[in-house]
Amino acid sequence: MIKPRLILLSVASLFISTAAHASLESQLSQCAAIQDKLDRLICYDKLSSSLGPQTKTSMTTEAIAVTAPTAAVALAATTESSVEDSFGKVKKAEEDEVSKIYLEVDKVTKDPYGALKISFNNGQVWKQTDSRSYRIKAEQKVFIEKAALGSFMLGTDDRNTTIRVKRLK
Repeated sequence: MIKPRLILLSVASLFISTAAHASLESQLSQCAAIQDKLDRLICYDKLSSSLGPQTKTSMTTEAIAVTAPTAAVALAATTESSVEDSFGKVKKAEEDEVSKIYLEVDKVTKDPYGALKISFNNGQVWKQTDSRSYRIKAEQKVFIEKAALGSFMLGTDDRNTTIRVKRLK
């Protein structure tokens, strides 16, 4: 036999939880109906604080602690490297960024597909990415400039043609 008290207690708890759930849904829909962003946020904050105490996670403080040293290392690395060393490497756009550099060719070789592989006196190595024919010699002064969509063009001042290149080293 089931005791009447137990049945009454379970029915009462079911009724209370259903009413509380409906109340929460109605409060959420009232907050969602608010047009002003700030007032809507305040409404959601009040609603969340009324639900119970929140436990703060240490994840946010760990993320801040990890981010700070990383930013310091990145800042130190960019200040130490010269303009020529950082040219052609993928990084975030800056306002005072160099868009064209002049370099002297040290050595020119071709890969099995006929693309040029150009080594410069400063140690950089660039490779041709398009299939155009282009003549270049050692000890020749060339420029590399930024082109559309993060690509780079190699050319000389005395010719009107350029080739598309990418940095290898």
